[in-house]
Amino acid sequence: MNATSLVIIGGSAGSLSVLLQVLPGLAPHLAVPVIIVLHRKNYADSVLTDLLGTRTTLQVKEAEEKDVLQAGCIYLAPPDYHLLLESNGSLSLDYSEKVNFSRPSIDVSFSSAARLYGPQLLAILLSGANADGVEGLCDVAACGGLTAVQNPKTAEVPFMPEQALEYAHVSKILDITEMADYINTFAALSR
Repeated sequence: MNATSLVIIGGSAGSLSVLLQVLPGLAPHLAVPVIIVLHRKNYADSVLTDLLGTRTTLQVKEAEEKDVLQAGCIYLAPPDYHLLLESNGSLSLDYSEKVNFSRPSIDVSFSSAARLYGPQLLAILLSGANADGVEGLCDVAACGGLTAVQNPKTAEVPFMPEQALEYAHVSKILDITEMADYINTFAALSR
């Protein structure tokens, strides 16, 4: 596995505005890769990738089959595919059935990452209108990883982080202004 630690962020309705606030605060030489899994329309476009790329000095790219995770790069799950992690540090795209009415599913990516990264994983669940990501957070916690959710009081759509707080073991509740520092600290400790 090339990258020894990983940050993975999942979100749905209301999470884009959070990411636009968090990305500028990430360290310019972040020592870990970041994966973002957002519920989005199921057609390919580069607008989201380009938009996120305007908010950080880190490379932002839409994940492709067989991409090998590199520290300091942000990988965006492509529309209409589940994003899985492989034991050789690469990514794979899967077109199997939707999970929680979603493809990409946050649960699928969180659970896949949990099995490979265990305690070297930080998973953050943001704003959203369904419970996708909650089972994945349970898997991350069961494998010894760190779990965090956006403070529901700051979420545009609080259902997703509220469900996580009710059903998953959550290590940390983060306000939007705390997220970048939390990620930077995790990455620095992962060196």
